[in-house]
Amino acid sequence: MKQRRIVAPRVFESGFQAIRDELDIPRAFPQEVLAAAEAAVDRFADVRTDRRDLPLVAIDPPGAMDLDQAFHAVRTEQGYRVFYAIADVAAFVASGDPIDTEARQRGMTYYSPDLRTPLHPPVLSEDKASLLAGTDKPSLLWTIDLDTDGLPIDSSLERALVRIDEAISYEVAQNRIDAGESEQLQLLKEIGTLRQAEEVRRGGISLNLPSQEVEEHDGSYTLRFDSSIPVEGWNAQISLLTGIVAGRMMRDAKVGVLRTLPSPRKQDLRRLRRQAKALGIQWPDDLSYAEMIRTVEPDSPKRSAFLLQAARSFRGAGYVWFDGELPQLSEHGAIASHYSHVTAPLRRLVDRFGNEVLLALYAGTEPSEQTLADLEELPSLMGRARSRESSFERAMVDYAETMVLKSRIGERFEAAVVSLHEKRKLAYIQILDPAIESSVNINGRSLGESLTVKLVAVDSTARSLDWEVVS
Repeated sequence: MKQRRIVAPRVFESGFQAIRDELDIPRAFPQEVLAAAEAAVDRFADVRTDRRDLPLVAIDPPGAMDLDQAFHAVRTEQGYRVFYAIADVAAFVASGDPIDTEARQRGMTYYSPDLRTPLHPPVLSEDKASLLAGTDKPSLLWTIDLDTDGLPIDSSLERALVRIDEAISYEVAQNRIDAGESEQLQLLKEIGTLRQAEEVRRGGISLNLPSQEVEEHDGSYTLRFDSSIPVEGWNAQISLLTGIVAGRMMRDAKVGVLRTLPSPRKQDLRRLRRQAKALGIQWPDDLSYAEMIRTVEPDSPKRSAFLLQAARSFRGAGYVWFDGELPQLSEHGAIASHYSHVTAPLRRLVDRFGNEVLLALYAGTEPSEQTLADLEELPSLMGRARSRESSFERAMVDYAETMVLKSRIGERFEAAVVSLHEKRKLAYIQILDPAIESSVNINGRSLGESLTVKLVAVDSTARSLDWEVVS
């Protein structure tokens, strides 16, 4: 699932900093953490396999320096062999050291339009551990064999020294693919497409969530959705493949930490159908949720709004650790498989520990007592981090919306009622242009109702909009 991003002008920076302070998102690393990061060296240099022969490529947003993954693939008689190098953060961070202690407090990297608040000090996340182009780096190297349908038939994980051939943006990757260049990128498309087909077969769902961008024009601002390009989906499938292989390995060994998500409830799907109707999106009665989502591209405000509503039908995401029998809820409903977060250790705390479990399992040994002790704490640590991330994202969107609409008080907008909250006596409305979700008094409103609303007041400090229903 693509993560939403907000892109906004620098004039919004003071508001974003106020949100970070409100949510206790740290401004800097303690000096002892910075010193520990400066002194850190690869603890496993003597045991690494030398795989600098692999011409690995990293694909990330432009300007990214915290590069977690790099890809290479070849054809085989059976189908394909995927090599996936993951940043080996544990090479520089030990359980209980100052870097680890601080990372447990943060939980993850927090992204905002003006800056990135990293999980680890930049000397690690943007240098020593990052898979930067033209560098030799310690990595966790996955080797995953696939058949001609893209199904995994064998896998391994080892500590390796790798060389990153190049790091390119999604746009560059897409342009090369479209031009028929780069055998590696053509294989990424081929394997990614096969994995997307397999996702359909197993009932998995990938929501093509749009990013929101604030654009400036003649001193005023507008908010629009920005859709993704195909290579983002193909690249994401390699990460999903790795997480699925990891999750199933943990499941079979009866030890590890899994990412979980309940499937949508029937009442949530009924509500989503009503929201589709409210937004003027056709959803045939005989089309399942998974099939419907795949027909919707975020190419208009209404369709983008529907995808955001669809994302909210999945609730209760979390992590479970286990050493023995699987918990009752152990699968990821949207992925339709057991699944583990292991491909972004620079940006997410849990991945570092999951990889240590897997290294032991692939080596035919048991995870260490320290690793098992660390697993027990991860669900609560990640739960707090995810909750803070969700609040952060929502606050940034709300703030950006108030800044966009400050100059438009008194104007009228077309809207549709997409959800009702009886206890709060609120009707949630989707402003059709610009792409904004807000609320009005429930006052007899009904799902799917079309409204004309007038913007009465804007409060950027409170991040609130006040509307009057005109008709």
